[in-house]
Amino acid sequence: MSGASAQPPQSSRPPHEGAGADTERDADIGGGPGDGARDNVAGTGGPGGGPDRPLRSRDFTLFFVARAFARLGDTMLPVALAAGLLLHGYGVGAVGLAMAATAAAFAGLVVPGGVLADRFSTRKLMIGADLVRLGTQSLAAVLFLADHVVLWEICAIGVVNGVAGAVFQPGVAGMIPRLASDIQAANGAIRIAESSAQLAGPAVAGVLVGFASPGGVFAAHAATYAISALCLLLLRLPPLAPGSRLPGRGTSAFKADLVEGWHEFRARPWLWGVIVVWCVHMIAVYGPTVPLVATEVVREHGPRAYGLVNSALGAGTVVGGLLALRLRPRRMLRAGSVALIGFAAFPTTVGLGLDLPAMAAGAAVAGAGISFWGVMWATSVQTQVPPDVLNRIHAYDVAGSLAMLPVGQALAGPAAAALGADRVLQVSGAMSLVVVIALLSVPAIRGLVRADAPKARSRRKEPAREVCAEQG
Repeated sequence: MSGASAQPPQSSRPPHEGAGADTERDADIGGGPGDGARDNVAGTGGPGGGPDRPLRSRDFTLFFVARAFARLGDTMLPVALAAGLLLHGYGVGAVGLAMAATAAAFAGLVVPGGVLADRFSTRKLMIGADLVRLGTQSLAAVLFLADHVVLWEICAIGVVNGVAGAVFQPGVAGMIPRLASDIQAANGAIRIAESSAQLAGPAVAGVLVGFASPGGVFAAHAATYAISALCLLLLRLPPLAPGSRLPGRGTSAFKADLVEGWHEFRARPWLWGVIVVWCVHMIAVYGPTVPLVATEVVREHGPRAYGLVNSALGAGTVVGGLLALRLRPRRMLRAGSVALIGFAAFPTTVGLGLDLPAMAAGAAVAGAGISFWGVMWATSVQTQVPPDVLNRIHAYDVAGSLAMLPVGQALAGPAAAALGADRVLQVSGAMSLVVVIALLSVPAIRGLVRADAPKARSRRKEPAREVCAEQG
């Protein structure tokens, strides 16, 4: 969720029999038995169980590279959209609308995507989603290179990208416990990979826009999806745990899986509590910040300056990932919430109209804070949630976290027109601090103890509702 990885940021299970016999899928050299969250080997729900899976393994390295290139392309996209639409006579509202089209489709369909990830070969779903986005971004490149830029067409491409992302994203969280024993270290390493890409992506995009055109950025973005798909194709995932439950068939089973995921989600106050607060963050902080920072910096300083600011954000997220590798707080969400204070610096420095070095410094501080939070959050979800429902829980997490993002992005333009972009960004900076206060005010969030802490280890096999009742 948050971080969204989004980054943010940011699963696999056995297939429905209609997609191919289990024995045939299990023989796939790239996917291993049961490309799905239910394919977890024993002990992948948290540290200390199952066979050792080091971070330097071939398969984790492939996943690491896939995430790095995917993030590289994603961080190039805001530069391409902002510069491309502004160059063709559109304003800040159009940029926000184009971003909102992708976010709305993603948020609306990611929960069904999580159920699909529990019922089909997740690796194959992720590869298919990458190939779809390879096609859409190639089409966008052609449109921009041909100077045929119509807003509704760009939004339509964004919607298709959002649908593909909704199929892809639920698999990310479930893949990490299958590929690494130390889940926090794995999340930290992935965060560093994505952050390093974010460091380079905007700068590369700025150069491509300056010396070529936005169409060149879209072409490069398409290539990153091709690389991600290839890396995922080469993955070998661990075999099914003995006795793993296979999903049912048909619409009724699909609905039952959906309901089961919802019940597991509701049973964890710390989980839905964070997401409720994050909805406010998306409307008032992250949603307006992304398009308004992009358009304000590009308009006042040019696309290369925006590339520099976003690269500073990427440098900060590398630092946050490194800190997450080193620090092992007992109460991870409390530590992550405190780190989130730093995000306020990003919209505030741009909103105050400070000079470029100050904006870059604010972006770096923000990146470190949200990166550290992202690792703490992802590790909490992956270690506190049972493996057989992790994909669906992650889907509810992502959907809830991002549901309000398109609202915030779509409102950015009208709010900027009414109040001024600088004032809206200043309000976003203040609201970022309100979000931190809200997170720390919820006992279930600030008091959640990491799964591998001595007192938590003996309770990990208890029913979710009982554990949450004790934690709350």
